[in-house]
Amino acid sequence: MTVDLFAGLPVSDFQRALSWYERLLGNEPAFLPNATEAVWELAEHRYLYIEELPERAGHALHTVFVDDLDQRVESIAGRGINPASRETYGNGVRKVIYRDPDGNEIGFGGAPLE
Repeated sequence: MTVDLFAGLPVSDFQRALSWYERLLGNEPAFLPNATEAVWELAEHRYLYIEELPERAGHALHTVFVDDLDQRVESIAGRGINPASRETYGNGVRKVIYRDPDGNEIGFGGAPLE
């Protein structure tokens, strides 16, 4: 069975969010379905998208678990975006949280350090 995941983030200003997410994710969208929506493929069948929906903007919470957390955070910092916060859970799992201009939360999680 194949499952495609599209995780959406409502934003108030499409152009502002497009620029911010290109910097966060390090590339342009995989495709633009229309004038107010952009889609990035994070991995096969796993997509993150923004859509201009001002009345709903700022309320999304998403976490993407990656195997290169430290490198990813360093790369994002090199593109001018710094984390809003960092967390380490009791089991050692780490999470680095970013907030887009509307306040949507995008977290990148990583396995415990060995």
